[in-house]
Amino acid sequence: MSIDNTKAPHSTPESLFRLLTFSIASLSIASASQQGGFHPFIIITLGFLVVYLGVGYYLKSRPKQTVRNSDIYVAADTLILAATVAFVSFAPLPSSMICVAYLVALLGYSSAYRLVFILVFLVTSGLSYLLLPFTVILSDTETLVIFLMLAIYLAISIQYGLDKNVQLAEQLNSVNKENSDLAHQSFNLSKYLSPTIRRALASGRQTTQLSKEKNITIFFSDLAGFTQLAERLDADDLALFLNIYLTEMSEIALRFGGTIDKIIGDSIMVFFGDPESRGIEKDALSCVSMALTMREAMTKIRQRWQAAGIENPPSIRMGINSGLCKVGHFGSEHHLTYTLLGQAVNLASRLEAAADNEEILISLSTYSLVKDPVSCTPKGQLAIKGFSKPIIAYSATGLSNVRS
Repeated sequence: MSIDNTKAPHSTPESLFRLLTFSIASLSIASASQQGGFHPFIIITLGFLVVYLGVGYYLKSRPKQTVRNSDIYVAADTLILAATVAFVSFAPLPSSMICVAYLVALLGYSSAYRLVFILVFLVTSGLSYLLLPFTVILSDTETLVIFLMLAIYLAISIQYGLDKNVQLAEQLNSVNKENSDLAHQSFNLSKYLSPTIRRALASGRQTTQLSKEKNITIFFSDLAGFTQLAERLDADDLALFLNIYLTEMSEIALRFGGTIDKIIGDSIMVFFGDPESRGIEKDALSCVSMALTMREAMTKIRQRWQAAGIENPPSIRMGINSGLCKVGHFGSEHHLTYTLLGQAVNLASRLEAAADNEEILISLSTYSLVKDPVSCTPKGQLAIKGFSKPIIAYSATGLSNVRS
C-alpha cells in the first residue's frame, strides 16, 4: 500500500523495519531474562518473534505481493512494537525512539491508514501494560544499542527515500520526454489529415464508426500543362515547384473553411459542408470564393515561375458541384480515409476535366445556391463523360455582392 493505496510500500524499508522490530523486541526480552530469569512468557515470546520474522521474510520473498499482505505485516509490526513500548515500562528515551521509527515507517501510507495504525498502536500499548505478567527496565547500554539501531534505520530510510526521489525524477523526465516525442509524432501524423477533420475527431464530433448523407459542395482542381512541365524539370525542381503551388492552394482552402480531402500529384479535392457547415448556401459560396481566390493566387504564382525561367507554366482549372454525398470514414480496419462517395463527387471531377484553363466551371445545383453573390457566364449544356444526359454548367467569373 503506497500513498495512493494501490501498491504495497517498497520492500527495502519495510524489511529493514521488520528486522528493527524483531531486534528491539528480542533485546527487551533478553534484558528481561537477565533480570528475572527464563519465564515461560519469555520463551513463548522469543519463539513467536522468530516465527514472525521467518514467516514475514518468506512471504515477502514470494513473487506476488498484495496490498492486503502488506497491511497484515504492518499490523503485526504495530502490535509487537506497541507491546515492546509497554514492556520497557514506557521509558521515555527508548519509547520515543521507537515511536519515531514507527512514524517514519508509516510515511508511505495515506493519512487515513496512518491514523488507524497509530490508534491501534496506542490501544495495544495500553492493554499490553495492563496484561503483561511483568515489565523490564532497560540499562543505559541497552538503550544505547536501541538508539544506534534506530539511527541506522533512519539513516538508511532517508537515503532510500532520497534515492527513490532521484529515481522518480528520472522516471518523470523520461515520461515527459516520451510525451514530448509522442506529441511531436502526433503533430507530424496530423498533417496527413485536414485540420477540419482533426478538430472534429479531437472534439468527439466525429467517430470512425459513422457515415452519413449530407449536402456537400465539392471542388476539384488540377494543373493543365503539368505533365509537359514534369518532362522538362528534374525531380528536385519539380518537387519544389509542386510544393509551392500546393502550399499556397492549401492555405487558401483552409482560410475559407474547406476540408482538404486529398492531394494526388497536382490535383486537389476540397469539400465544404462537413465536418463543419454554415449552411448549404454559405458552404457553396465559400467554395466558389475559394476557387476565385485560388485563381488570383495562381496568376501571381505563374508570374513568379515565368520570372524563374519556366516557359508556359501550367494553368489551373477547377470544377465545382453541390449535392447529396455519403460522407464519413471508408476503408478497412487497418486503413481508413475520411472522404465522400456519390454521383455528386463524380460530376465535380468531370466538370474540372471539362473546364478551360483558368476557368471555374460550376454545376446548375451550385449556381442556384450562389447566383446572387457570384457573377457567372452560362456555358450551356455540356456532354460530360459518364453522364447520359447533358449537364448545364456555368463559368464563375467573380463576386458581385458577397454575403457573409
